[in-house]
Amino acid sequence: MTLRTIESLGQLSGKRVIVRCDLNVPLKDGEITDDGRVRASLPTIKALREQGARVVIVSHLGRPKGAPEARYSLAPVAVRLAELLGADVAFATDTVGASAQAAVAALADGEVVVLENLRFNAGETAKDDAERGAFATELSALGDVLVSDGFGVVHRKQASVFDLAGILPSAAGLLIAAELEVLDRLTEKPEAPYAVVLGGSKVSDKLGVIGHLLPRVNSLLIGGGMAYTFLAAQGHKVGASLLEADQIETVRGYLQEAERLGVKIVVPTDVVVASKFGADAEIAVTPASGIEDTTFGASGLGLDIGPETAAAFADIIRASKTVFWNGPMGVFELAPFAEGTRTVAAALTEVDGLSVVGGGDSAAAVRTLGFTDDQFGHISTGGGASLEFLEGKRLPGLEVLGWQ
Repeated sequence: MTLRTIESLGQLSGKRVIVRCDLNVPLKDGEITDDGRVRASLPTIKALREQGARVVIVSHLGRPKGAPEARYSLAPVAVRLAELLGADVAFATDTVGASAQAAVAALADGEVVVLENLRFNAGETAKDDAERGAFATELSALGDVLVSDGFGVVHRKQASVFDLAGILPSAAGLLIAAELEVLDRLTEKPEAPYAVVLGGSKVSDKLGVIGHLLPRVNSLLIGGGMAYTFLAAQGHKVGASLLEADQIETVRGYLQEAERLGVKIVVPTDVVVASKFGADAEIAVTPASGIEDTTFGASGLGLDIGPETAAAFADIIRASKTVFWNGPMGVFELAPFAEGTRTVAAALTEVDGLSVVGGGDSAAAVRTLGFTDDQFGHISTGGGASLEFLEGKRLPGLEVLGWQ
């Protein structure tokens, strides 16, 4: 079966269309600090409005424990959505209760309402099928059809993502279709040379994607906290840097497999070492083989790739035709440790081919560091979902929409 798209739902004028978006945006003091996911949802919402649908938007935000928490309210998101649409957007103060029911009933054709955080309801993320199904049934009373467009949650078997799609006529929105088109290009006959850049804190989070992509790529560039497990696997001392000792043997296996396949795994040759975790730390740039030889000794923390490594990564990236990047190269939120991530991001903007930023912290990093979305071929809205797709895992939120 192929993915069901909006066209499969037929005429939507006057229909109540529940749109499962991923509006899980970062907030600080009630203000949205990165509205990328809201912007990414606009094409589907606009297309439905133009058809005269009555648009009912549902999403989660943060990780509330199945009950309302004011800091996780979607109210600021509804305000921002209204600004971006240039139209009024109603807001319901609950998800399936009296406020939601009244707000949906009041919609006219082409109007939009945002319901309160799905995860204020325990049934959304329940492991019990019956509890999850019961919440999905309550949601289904508010719509005639479902358009699933929250790519960032398609790897989750949750009520609004999985169960609801089995109750109402359902299809994928424009964002999910666009994400899949790009990810398909990364896995099915990607144009060579193909480089994958992986960072972030834990190598254990990336083992599946490393194993699945090794036979498909030409270069695998390793930065971030996970690089220190690779360095340890090569016999280097890493001081107090992040290390997953239980993964060293697994990493050695990948290094051997890469050599057998003729794939170049590139690890840092130099790193930025700090006396402590903080923007005011003392720092030193040192060869990766000498992390414990700085004045900080064994207490030194590797918090970014060094300039030599960043330049080498940038050269490989610019020479590639296909690049996928997931995970920052260092603690980019702190200025002394942002340069590696900045250099990698800048190189991606110069790729003569397909450059993909794999969501999550990578997407936050490029925007924080002053890059714009249109400088890249694609910025994914789903870090975890894109990784699981590239691992070859089955994604329940896609399979329920017909994806095979």
